Amino acid sequence: MGEPAFEPSEKELLHESLRQSRGDLLWKVEGLAEFDLRRPMTPTATNLLGLVKHLAGLEYGYLGEVFGRVPPETLPWVEDGSIWRGADMWATAEESSADIIALYRRACVHADRTIAELDLDAVGTVPWWSEGRQRATLRRLLIRMVGETARHAGHADIVRELIDGSAGSDHMLPESKEDWWPGYLADVRAAAEVFAPGQ
Repeated sequence: MGEPAFEPSEKELLHESLRQSRGDLLWKVEGLAEFDLRRPMTPTATNLLGLVKHLAGLEYGYLGEVFGRVPPETLPWVEDGSIWRGADMWATAEESSADIIALYRRACVHADRTIAELDLDAVGTVPWWSEGRQRATLRRLLIRMVGETARHAGHADIVRELIDGSAGSDHMLPESKEDWWPGYLADVRAAAEVFAPGQ
């Protein structure tokens, strides 16, 4: 029998999943003009920089503030309460894309220190949750951040595809895919049209 396979710890697995989704998100903002980073791409105004800005706040909050690990900077939209009116979901004209992306990277570094230094059973208090339900372990909040980041990275994936056709985590544009791509799209469209209203 050979050496037993290395099995990462629960914390390592969760942290790696979070890092993967963070990387997916950051790739979606690479190489785009300011307008494309900022413009609303859905009826609810989903935009790339807004997703990054929102997740920066969540990293600082759930994996920092909740455990008494005060972020090294204040977020104006949190301080003035405008976060509750969606101010963390878009970039103002005064906020540069470079600054928002750098903010996200700093928030991730801050969160990584919390993950490294605390046990999964460490308990924090989430002040913005309802009273009586504010206590949560690092495990619970790390799982929450994995979910939040993966979900918003998925939003970013779709938004980026709408902007320039970049899709998935393979860094490929549709024109660089195999010759089967147009046929695949046609097959999906034809199958859906069987159920189109009036058919």
